[in-house]
Amino acid sequence: MRKVVITGATGMIGLELIQQLIERNVDMLLLIREGSSKITKLPKSNLIKIVCCDLKQLKTFQYENADYDVFFHLGWDSTIGDGRNDTDLQSSNIQYTLDAVDLAYRLGCKAFIGAGSQAEYGIKTESLSANLSCFPTTGYGIAKLCAGQLSRIKANQLGLRHCWTRILSIYGPNDNPNTLISYVIHSLQAGICPKVTKCEQQWDYLYVGDCASALIEIGTHGKNGKVYPIGSGQARPLKSYLEEIRQLVNPNIEILYGAKNYSEYQPMYLCADIHDLKVDTDFEVSTTFKKGIINTIKNL
Repeated sequence: MRKVVITGATGMIGLELIQQLIERNVDMLLLIREGSSKITKLPKSNLIKIVCCDLKQLKTFQYENADYDVFFHLGWDSTIGDGRNDTDLQSSNIQYTLDAVDLAYRLGCKAFIGAGSQAEYGIKTESLSANLSCFPTTGYGIAKLCAGQLSRIKANQLGLRHCWTRILSIYGPNDNPNTLISYVIHSLQAGICPKVTKCEQQWDYLYVGDCASALIEIGTHGKNGKVYPIGSGQARPLKSYLEEIRQLVNPNIEILYGAKNYSEYQPMYLCADIHDLKVDTDFEVSTTFKKGIINTIKNL
């Protein structure tokens, strides 16, 4: 890759992706919502060109240079809270993804890499592979699934290589403060007992740096038409992750397991099947959970 385009650049994954692309000397065009409060988090680099363009403007966006290689579409409106089941909003996200494919073509890109979600699968009791049937339980999951499938059709029509990712639980610096890991870390630092569920789930966590590396490898080597789940490929009890965090942050504070009820559609098993990802791209997980949490705490 010489030159790439990125939407969703100010999110946790986007910021890490940008940093790794700088290290690889890749030129970037970042499409950022005007007035974004997170724009100050972007690193300073001559490799970065920032242009104001939100998701609604992708359809009509014009740019004089049309010699980019890969389009990373990470942008998505409302990934948490009530917005996940806002049908109008999630329907719009599908159209924004299709608009992103059209824009990738107009900018000369040869490949389109889309950021999907484990929410596309729904409730499963086996490892999440590309071929596993999908029965999403939220509007967000339904929209991600539809966006991946429709964007594949459009990319094929335009002659673009298309890869769709289904990203599992990612953590690290710049994470949303409302995620479980962020909540537990901040509570322990403040000397407050975090209130959580029984945390009996078998869970797969991946450090954001490894997620960004996976995206870069997919952008470079991913096979056309394939879906790549992104995770560590290993699952263990959610409680064990939280206890590891407690020991690192504040072992004198108790975590209140069972203080909250599970949600109605709470997945109890979440693990990525990363066999194809490793075979096609030589991706390997390089960050242990402990090391990732230490890096996260240092960069709060």
